[in-house]
Amino acid sequence: MTLVKFGVAVFPTEYAISMTELAPSAEQLGFESLWVAEHSHIPTSRLSPWPGGSELPQYYWHTMDPFVALTAAALASKTIRVATGICLLVERDPIQTAKEVASVDHLSNGRFIFGIGGGWNREEMADHGTAFSTRWKLLREKVEAIKTIWTEDVAEYHGDLVRFGPMWEYPKPVQKPHPPIVLGGSGPKILERVVRYADGWMPNRGQVIERIPELQDMAKAAGRSRIPVSYYPKPGAEEIERLAKAGVDRCIYYVPPDGRDPALKKLSELAELVRPYLKD
Repeated sequence: MTLVKFGVAVFPTEYAISMTELAPSAEQLGFESLWVAEHSHIPTSRLSPWPGGSELPQYYWHTMDPFVALTAAALASKTIRVATGICLLVERDPIQTAKEVASVDHLSNGRFIFGIGGGWNREEMADHGTAFSTRWKLLREKVEAIKTIWTEDVAEYHGDLVRFGPMWEYPKPVQKPHPPIVLGGSGPKILERVVRYADGWMPNRGQVIERIPELQDMAKAAGRSRIPVSYYPKPGAEEIERLAKAGVDRCIYYVPPDGRDPALKKLSELAELVRPYLKD
């Protein structure tokens, strides 16, 4: 059975609990990581259906910038890992994002986890100049380009969609060779993508347990070691045990983004749930 880690997640809005309170509170209760969601904006056309249901909650377009929010969390805490869950890298400049990740990794003394994904909102991407049909190729090239920036003194990248000539960029991340890259998604090609350019898989729906053996078989065939799996399950002791037996490494639970008291209440309930599974 996998020894499970536990994280908490939040949409960091102006009316949510402050990151400077949530991070140390979660840390003191034994949570290993703190994850924040990202949406730069939501177009009012609402043409893209939300995978989570019919009516999109307003906090989707009320979120703060994830790197600013995580900087506040990192400076207010000591041990908890700070993470994007997920960063919409397909909508971001890779050169600037490489610098932001490395900067937060420094400010947190090597506690950053880079969760990324392809996204679901076509209109949001289009406003950033990103084509929905080629977003996964774009994501891969941006990841490859960013890894080059992080690991080489003189970095350059020449892809079909991302390209730049030799350049210097610092700081380099504290974590070597770079912060872990966790790829979100549950589509038919997601395992292939994880094995190709990510350090972990973070499925958001669909078959999770059933695909873990396939993921690890693909990793072994590619000459890679076991790939960690993070997941956002429904709270419950039976579910934790079921996921642990299946090879899930991290369970992440949301706290509500609509005020301090609801968030602390939920955090306390989650702490009671996970306490029996924490290492002494």
